[in-house]
Amino acid sequence: MALDEKAKILLVDDREENLVALEAILGSLEQDLVRARSGEEALKSLLTHEHAVILLDVVMPGMDGFETARDIKRRKKTRDVPIIFLTAVNSDPDYAFRGYAAGAVDFIAKPFDPWVLRAKVSVFVDLHNKNRQLRDQSVLLREQALLLRTQLTGPSGVPADLLPAIERQVAAVAAEASAGQAPAIGELERLVAELRAGLDR
Repeated sequence: MALDEKAKILLVDDREENLVALEAILGSLEQDLVRARSGEEALKSLLTHEHAVILLDVVMPGMDGFETARDIKRRKKTRDVPIIFLTAVNSDPDYAFRGYAAGAVDFIAKPFDPWVLRAKVSVFVDLHNKNRQLRDQSVLLREQALLLRTQLTGPSGVPADLLPAIERQVAAVAAEASAGQAPAIGELERLVAELRAGLDR
């Protein structure tokens, strides 16, 4: 991940004025704001891009927000993307329950406080960037460990001083990792343990 790579925030609303308002509120976060005018358009965007958070209007013609959220949560690739539902303040009181049942992490009534919305979205963007950074570190560490394994079995010998550094990096990444990254961290730790066992023979 490039350090300056922007996170994508998906804005889903069938009304142009609502999208313009969201862009005005979230523009100062300096992230990539992606528009979708329907649930179907949102699902297409999610097929091709990774998003940090989705702001999803409840009432839309055709596929409404609840249906869209259910489809998002059914897909393995998108099930962990946080969804914030947006709805009119005088909407059905049952909407909040249905929204959480469909997989929303939050429910905000319009007209919403711009500061509150921006702060909530910012938290999810920071979390997304942190997870992406950890994922990239895991990939890099795995490549280093595989390189060491190749050197261990090759004729050139092992640069033994590199292994402790990799062990420290793996421990640091493991300490910051989320539950969803446990399998990748476990594989890394197993690989490094094999290398250590080979060195200690």
